[in-house]
Amino acid sequence: MLYFDSAYIAKCYVREPGSDEVLDLAEGCAGRASLALAIVEVHAVFHRHFREGELTQEQLLETCLRFDRDQRSGVWDWLPMDTPSLQKAGRRFRQLSSKVFLRSADCLHLTAASEADFTDIYSNDKHLLSAAPHFGLRGINVIPNAG
Repeated sequence: MLYFDSAYIAKCYVREPGSDEVLDLAEGCAGRASLALAIVEVHAVFHRHFREGELTQEQLLETCLRFDRDQRSGVWDWLPMDTPSLQKAGRRFRQLSSKVFLRSADCLHLTAASEADFTDIYSNDKHLLSAAPHFGLRGINVIPNAG
């Protein structure tokens, strides 16, 4: 089972730089997990592609329906996001050096992956990848020349 952040999940559904590499990785693993927050984040990526004219309304809806079908069929294993997990993520900020740049959603992903005993997290987000070791994780980007 591999942990993908939202950016990697979205690359499985919309054409972006690195989509081929991420799809190869996804198709070659036994399972894929992420924090339930990714459901909304991935829809936001789809909407950005629509807003920027890269998807038509029809393509947006088809992409969302394909993502929905994959969720129902168990392609994605969603880790829960509840009050205790949010509190754990909040406490993680107290332990970070002032030199670590970390956004709240990235902290949620890193905390979820760490708490679920993942050793690696897959992303092309440079901030998430650089903060991963502070959560006992190895950040991996399979996209060459990215970030």
